[in-house]
Amino acid sequence: MTPTRSTLRARAPLRVSFAGGGTDVPPFPEREGGAVLSSTINRYAYSTLRPRSDSTITVQSLDYGDTVDFALDNPVVLDGRLDLPKAAIKHLLEYPHAFKPTGFDLFLHTNAPPGSGLGSSSAVMVSVIALVAAHLGVDLTPHEIAEQAVRLERQDLGIAGGLQDQYAAAFGGFNFIEFGAREVTVYPLRVREATVHELEHNILLAFTGHTRTADHIIEDQVTRYEGGHVDALSGLRAQKQIAHAMKQSLLRGDVSDFGHLLDQAWQEKRKLSARISTPLIDEAVAVALANGALGAKVTGAGGGGHMIFVCEFERKHLVAEKLLAMGMSVGEFTFTQQGVTTWRVEG
Repeated sequence: MTPTRSTLRARAPLRVSFAGGGTDVPPFPEREGGAVLSSTINRYAYSTLRPRSDSTITVQSLDYGDTVDFALDNPVVLDGRLDLPKAAIKHLLEYPHAFKPTGFDLFLHTNAPPGSGLGSSSAVMVSVIALVAAHLGVDLTPHEIAEQAVRLERQDLGIAGGLQDQYAAAFGGFNFIEFGAREVTVYPLRVREATVHELEHNILLAFTGHTRTADHIIEDQVTRYEGGHVDALSGLRAQKQIAHAMKQSLLRGDVSDFGHLLDQAWQEKRKLSARISTPLIDEAVAVALANGALGAKVTGAGGGGHMIFVCEFERKHLVAEKLLAMGMSVGEFTFTQQGVTTWRVEG
């Protein structure tokens, strides 16, 4: 059998992480078990696959401004140029029972830049895996897509980081995710519609203006944890507890308590590494709390990227004005329930 000749598209949602970030970074899950509360939002990693009549594969990334190409009968070289999609393609071309491969053009674009703190890199990987799998007739569950993305990113490519982003992008929605020594368990949360609307009503997403690479922050966090640093240990363990507490607030529909717990989650996250916060982030949190925010935190590893602010709605506009005055870009978003999705374009 051969792949379909029609164009395929996929999108995987980006996410905001509320609590537990860091407890999904090895070796903490294997030793103590991690827990993360997150939700996907209406920002996406998009991919398009157009079959070719020859044996060439091209990969074009709008975000990185780069294009690579290689022949099907040549080994895929992981050389630092668009290695995430290339690793996914290489893996799936070797997948048992896949259709006989043909060449194709792959085009990638996301709603947020790399280093945004919204899990965009892992969403790209999830999107590409789902898309190329569909092209080759490989049927994968969301869990299998996430597992493959984790293995390719963390093991094959050796990229430092946690395990939550891949599962968020694959499953979509509000999820409480537990990380153990041998397995990851995703618990989709049935959050009441009114609670979702109220949270959207009260939340802001702000971009610091600076992207970051998480590698050095993750490495510092791991070093401190393995070295038994008191703050790192207490911060990670508290993150887990707060993730459980925030889940209960969310299910109860108590947005005010959720906001206050977000503030606690940030205070504990700052303990994991001195590199997580910056003077700008510290100032943004202080200004927001003084003008009507209940809680605020960065949405990724830290050092830059995006921040979320849960506010008193009547004062949300004041928080936005103060953040804009600091040079940050501020916007709103909606939560999404759907994980990675593929579809076919005929004609």
